[in-house]
Amino acid sequence: MRNGLGLVLTLALSLSCLGVGRKSAGEVRLPAEAPDHGAAFSNALYQTVGVRLEPGNQVEFVNNGKVFDAAMEEIRGARKNVHIVSFIWSDSETSRKLIAAITERAKKGVACRILVDAIGSIGFGDKQMNPLEAAGCEVHKFRPVPGQDDLARNHRKLIIVDGRVGITGGFGIDDKWKGRGKADDQWRDSNVRVRGPAVAAMQQAFAENWQEAARELLPEDAFPKLEKAGPTAAAFVSSTDSGVVTKGDRLTQLLIAAARKRVWIASGYFVPSDPILELLERKAREGVDVRVLAAGDKTDAPLYLGAQRDRMDRLVRTGARAFEYQPAMLHSKTMLIDDSLVEVGSCNLDALSLNKMDEGALVADDARLAKELEAQWVKDLKHSAERVDMTKVSPSAKR
Repeated sequence: MRNGLGLVLTLALSLSCLGVGRKSAGEVRLPAEAPDHGAAFSNALYQTVGVRLEPGNQVEFVNNGKVFDAAMEEIRGARKNVHIVSFIWSDSETSRKLIAAITERAKKGVACRILVDAIGSIGFGDKQMNPLEAAGCEVHKFRPVPGQDDLARNHRKLIIVDGRVGITGGFGIDDKWKGRGKADDQWRDSNVRVRGPAVAAMQQAFAENWQEAARELLPEDAFPKLEKAGPTAAAFVSSTDSGVVTKGDRLTQLLIAAARKRVWIASGYFVPSDPILELLERKAREGVDVRVLAAGDKTDAPLYLGAQRDRMDRLVRTGARAFEYQPAMLHSKTMLIDDSLVEVGSCNLDALSLNKMDEGALVADDARLAKELEAQWVKDLKHSAERVDMTKVSPSAKR
């Protein structure tokens, strides 16, 4: 992070670590068991967050720097509209290339609408806005500060083209996301490109934010009829502050409750609520393979590490396994449940994401995607350090 942006986000993360953003009336606990796949899980998803898995989607991982290759490909092929919402958009080579692709399409008559969070993108200014607006793009900062609640940020990451293809995950518009996640300045992140019925909910999430920032509705052609594009049953779940329990929190608890064999969670900032932590402990005691992968010493928020490690060690004592990624900042937000359930999105397991911020996640029931995410885990664990249950270490070994 850079200068003022780094200070603002570090402060926000530190406040979350200290409990700011948690519900004063206590967190909500949902059922501890749920179906783990198929129509039964889809029905449970509907009961929990109001959406069902829809068949006919094409979903592919576009991790690390591949996300920008995918974004540029889709933007350059845009015919009607390009919609982007980003928490972080910095002055960078990545930004300049993306702006060049967007302005080229805008000059050809493509409607380009862009939202950046006012705090996450505090450095987003005339250098970025002038060329975009000169080309005919509409650009807004989301919830300028001071506002009603300055912790209620837009943490979604969405690029949607023609209402037919969407990209989401943990990425920001910054050079730190363009590498392979193996060096100090190259963050490790996970993203997906989606075609098919699930894109409609991604567009709706953008529209919801656009109404607030621009005070206008999207035109009808932003929501085309979506044909089946692939074999994957998927849904996009958006989340926003509700005052009691968010859909992000509900979704997280549902996915953990669905686990029978394994629940593998990657989270850049792992400081979950007591209900989520207790649910993970319960699953570990029941023999479920519970694993957590989070940022290590290369984190951009070192004040998180104490609280994160306390929670990791608590899980390890119940039989779970916990790892910290070593080469770079791990920023992924993914879950792998049993043999087919996959989640990829923007929501961290911390108080801000679970309670205050606008978030989004793609949920899929697909054994192929699960295998791909498992393979990514295997690679990441080769570059990770495992936490040890110190209660089982002999006194001489502790010295």
